[in-house]
Amino acid sequence: MTTMTQDAHGIRAAGHDVRPAEIRRHELAGFLRSRRERITPEDVGLPRGPRRRTPGLRREEVAHLSAVGVTWYTWLEQARDIQVSAQVLDALARTLRLDAGERTHLFGLAGVIDPSPVARCARVTPELQVMLRQLEPFPAAVQNSKYDILAYNRTYAELLCDLDEVPVEDRNLLLLAFTNEQWRSSIVHLDEVLRTMTAKFRAVMADNIGGAGFKVLLKRLLDESAEFRELWERYEVGRSVDSRTKYFHNAQVGPLTVVHTDLWIGRDGAARLVTYTPADDDTRTRLEALHARAAAS
Repeated sequence: MTTMTQDAHGIRAAGHDVRPAEIRRHELAGFLRSRRERITPEDVGLPRGPRRRTPGLRREEVAHLSAVGVTWYTWLEQARDIQVSAQVLDALARTLRLDAGERTHLFGLAGVIDPSPVARCARVTPELQVMLRQLEPFPAAVQNSKYDILAYNRTYAELLCDLDEVPVEDRNLLLLAFTNEQWRSSIVHLDEVLRTMTAKFRAVMADNIGGAGFKVLLKRLLDESAEFRELWERYEVGRSVDSRTKYFHNAQVGPLTVVHTDLWIGRDGAARLVTYTPADDDTRTRLEALHARAAAS
């Protein structure tokens, strides 16, 4: 006879039969209950009434305020095996007044990607800024999943163009590669690079289909580059790799052969530290010269 045990979250276990998905559902149910119970009716403009025994909001009140079915929400708090969309989670997060960390936790427990641009925005911490400086003379930058360049060191600023002269809203790898002539002229094997970048962007778009920022970027690329439109219509899909060799021709110091490495920041994969290390001694010498020029300017 198999002995059944039950933990503090209400999960019954027989040996190792409990699946991770079931654990997450129970964690999600407990989290929703705890957040619901801390909000008073007055917080959301509802009358308390004389017979209220439930601490905080009732299930039906959360369902009503979130525009979801009462039965469906009850099943969610009962850890039933049901599907939940990003739109519904967004409504629940607003109703339950979750802060940024709690919202991330909610979506993580549900196994759903948060489409909110704020949630997907990487934060460049002071520690990352220090790391970028310490990596000199090697070019390094912080980029998000949309290929925006969020921060960079002095060598990276001079690597492919004068990045400081580019408006902040245009500091995006795809926009630069398809619309900035100085950036384009610095990339060796440009046609191959553009095709690869477009295929990777299509794969990333599939993971962020609800992101408003991705839609805006796609529209800009389609409007501003016939070259991008042609590649986009091929429907090629590619994925990133952690390390690869790249070839540039810098206008100031000449040809560069570097190894591109992505170091992912955080568990959600929304941002990465990108580094370019020299693949040979000549490139090392030229990167040192480029850094010296950048530091002196």
